[in-house]
Amino acid sequence: MPTRQTSSSGKPKSPRIQVVLPEELCARLAALAESESRTVSNMAKVLIQQGVERFERQRAAEPSQAAPAPAGAAEATDRFRRELEQQERGGTRRLRGAPRRLRLRQPPPSR
Repeated sequence: MPTRQTSSSGKPKSPRIQVVLPEELCARLAALAESESRTVSNMAKVLIQQGVERFERQRAAEPSQAAPAPAGAAEATDRFRRELEQQERGGTRRLRGAPRRLRLRQPPPSR
């Protein structure tokens, strides 16, 4: 885990993670955040906390069995996996708005 940074007040900052989401899920998260008057980051934190607590409760209730996946979760996971595999096969994609080729102009010769 990376070293924790400190804020300008000297307090340690909370650990940070980076998550890659499919565009559809990101849009849904943004819509939820807006409806709750939260930032997308804060909404993600709240949903992660709720999910972890629910997972821990399920695991505690059924220690010998894995918790069953919610209906449709396996399908969504498979679809996400297929999308990632297609991206791998397709190679790298150009960012939207990025130039295809950067042209550098040489300065005129000095006299």
